[in-house]
Amino acid sequence: MYNIGIDLGGTNIKVGVVNDDFKIVGKSNIKTDLPRPAEEIADSIAKGVELACKEAGIDVKDINSIGIGTPGVADRNTGVVLYSCNLGFNNTDLGGLLKHRLGTDIYVENDANVAAYGEVLGGAAKGYKDVVVITLGTGVGGGIIIGGKIYTGFNFCGAELGHVVIEYNGRQCNCGRKGCFEAYSSATALITATKKAMEEDKDSAMWNIAGSIDKVDGKTAFDAMRAGDKSGKAVVDEYLNYLGCGLTNVVNTFQPEMLLIGGGICKEGDYLTKPLEEYIKRESYCINPERSTVLGICKLGNDAGIVGAANLYRLKD
Repeated sequence: MYNIGIDLGGTNIKVGVVNDDFKIVGKSNIKTDLPRPAEEIADSIAKGVELACKEAGIDVKDINSIGIGTPGVADRNTGVVLYSCNLGFNNTDLGGLLKHRLGTDIYVENDANVAAYGEVLGGAAKGYKDVVVITLGTGVGGGIIIGGKIYTGFNFCGAELGHVVIEYNGRQCNCGRKGCFEAYSSATALITATKKAMEEDKDSAMWNIAGSIDKVDGKTAFDAMRAGDKSGKAVVDEYLNYLGCGLTNVVNTFQPEMLLIGGGICKEGDYLTKPLEEYIKRESYCINPERSTVLGICKLGNDAGIVGAANLYRLKD
């Protein structure tokens, strides 16, 4: 049996045909080309489905269901995107638009949630039932799996873990609050902190590593730290302390079997995970060390959203 998973982003529409072993057997990628009406986006999604099916060597009629991971808030079973500022959706019946075009069951869910679900089904958290996934990118995303099912809250707005405050009246966050986890632990926050440290230390190795302040990325401070640069180490230490604080809050709130982190920063490997493991071990509330949360790194990367979305039919109420 085949199901379609769609990662609907602000830049690209990524479509995958997924088999029962949670493997992607056909793909397509189409530009989202925003801003434009939902009807036109639905046309592009339908085209992407046709292309992915062609690559997989199957007919669209062979598809059991289609799942979509979208930015914003969505009602999984009705297919309505309640709100997505990135896409310009407001109570948009995306499921209905695609049902009309493709004639199969459509399920729509938040993109971070489906990525977390994908990791549970076929990724780093396979075999676990209670999992939290934190993605470190432009912002800090969250996905919560409880008892093998996606947790969304009664109004589908749950799992906005990036907007839990870790420093009262702290840095301004784009959401309007101050001191949010996202304002300290996103890749954006790391880059901002790196640039600030470079401005304060003109002799820092970070200048040579980056080439210019406009080319700073999430690796710059880590590379400088490994080169013995004090300013680079200070940036990394502060970043890891904030990240550890936020992750410990997640552990203390949910006590998941596994806590996964994803995003480009995870390429730092042990330089990232080892200090975080020590921080969480030291700060988390756990009365039985043998039954403590396992920290891991996401395995599926950009495919997690496709795998998770393709299997949303399993969660049908």
